[in-house]
Amino acid sequence: MKKTVVIDIVALSANLIGEHTPFLKKYVEKRHLTAIKPVLPAVTTTSQSTYITGKWPVDHGIVGNGWYDKDDSEIKFWKQSNKLVQADKIWDAAKKADPTFTCSKMFWWYNMYSTADFSVTPRPQYHADGVKAPDCYAYPPELRDELQEKFGQFPLFSFWGPNANIKSTKWIADASMYVDDKHNPTLTLIYLPHLDYCLQKFGPDFSKISKELGEIDKIVEDLVTFYEAKNASIILLSEYGINPVNNHIDINRILRNEGLISVRTERWYELLDAGASKAFAASDHQIAHVYLNDPTVKDQVIKVLKATPGIDLVLDKEQQKEFHLNHDRSGDIVVVAKPDSWFTYYYWLDDAKAPDFAHLVEIFKKPGYDPVEMFMDPKNPFIKLRAGYKLGRKLLGFRYLMDVIPLDATLVKGSHGSVNVPREYFPILVTDEPQTKEIEAVDVYDVIWKHLVQ
Repeated sequence: MKKTVVIDIVALSANLIGEHTPFLKKYVEKRHLTAIKPVLPAVTTTSQSTYITGKWPVDHGIVGNGWYDKDDSEIKFWKQSNKLVQADKIWDAAKKADPTFTCSKMFWWYNMYSTADFSVTPRPQYHADGVKAPDCYAYPPELRDELQEKFGQFPLFSFWGPNANIKSTKWIADASMYVDDKHNPTLTLIYLPHLDYCLQKFGPDFSKISKELGEIDKIVEDLVTFYEAKNASIILLSEYGINPVNNHIDINRILRNEGLISVRTERWYELLDAGASKAFAASDHQIAHVYLNDPTVKDQVIKVLKATPGIDLVLDKEQQKEFHLNHDRSGDIVVVAKPDSWFTYYYWLDDAKAPDFAHLVEIFKKPGYDPVEMFMDPKNPFIKLRAGYKLGRKLLGFRYLMDVIPLDATLVKGSHGSVNVPREYFPILVTDEPQTKEIEAVDVYDVIWKHLVQ
């Protein structure tokens, strides 16, 4: 099989390629750029799983970055076991066709316990005293130590949160080239998250994101130069584009005002009690999965959501079939925002009763995705001093909470997830071989396969 690398430049869309990305502009001009019709939902885990299985969410089961676990009665986001993807992966098919085939999976999601030969993914250490320490998980296990000895500790706090920056993306790129030099995998999948940060914070505002565009352009140039020297087939792609937003929808607050949400009080704050709620939402960028513990409230929920400004689609299980999303994990109702809107996870009605984790970067405890985690509270003039004090406590070994995240959803200026966005915000595919002007997300599998077997 032909050596192939797939470089996932997260959030790259055609409208971003230009003067601020000189390498990409020149590279694309000599190749073929194809729009990928976004899968619903157009989010990381669903898009990636569709690409590497060639199946729709109804078949592979990844209906979003998180969903409601009906057995545990818990909303779970950002799980990592590859066994959650309920379809064969492209590297499994390749191994059957060629026993010498190997695959390196560098930070693509669901990267634990997969059948890929080499893999690395973020995995913090959670100490008994509550400290969260940067780290990563790798297979084979010794690869983790090799990479962190070579490139330093994986910069977890540059991967997500207010301090997200190019360091994490550069670490991933450097690690990918190291693994390639040492093991020469047939297929390499590389995840470059850098544009996700600035675009969700600012939207496609070139006056604010030009620096980040230049930074990712240089990383891509380094990778392309490296793999061209290895005579590899190179595929550039993205999972979604990010379009501007100016409206947020507090879907759980809407359901709570309808008397459908249950909460329990611990200390001074409220926790969403999903198992006891008649209806609740797991929000995920521009889509929300609404689950009904009480089927009799279905008509009530549909009526109030259809009347909510900013909502584009309200899909029951039968209507989800049109979008290949009607899996057991999907909501009884799936709600899609209009292109200028997105869904918060907020469920409390009084910020004084917000849970303590609402002010933290805490992706596992929140019952939905929270892009506000990329900001430190701009209304607090002493917030950086507060963060410095908390960091000092950490370095001295004291317990601390880095509670610097605001509760202001108006800060977010970019989002994704909907399929009803202008074509300029579609994800893209760049290859040496011509494609049609637009392909379905499931067709990306065939594109990768043809590069492998050419």
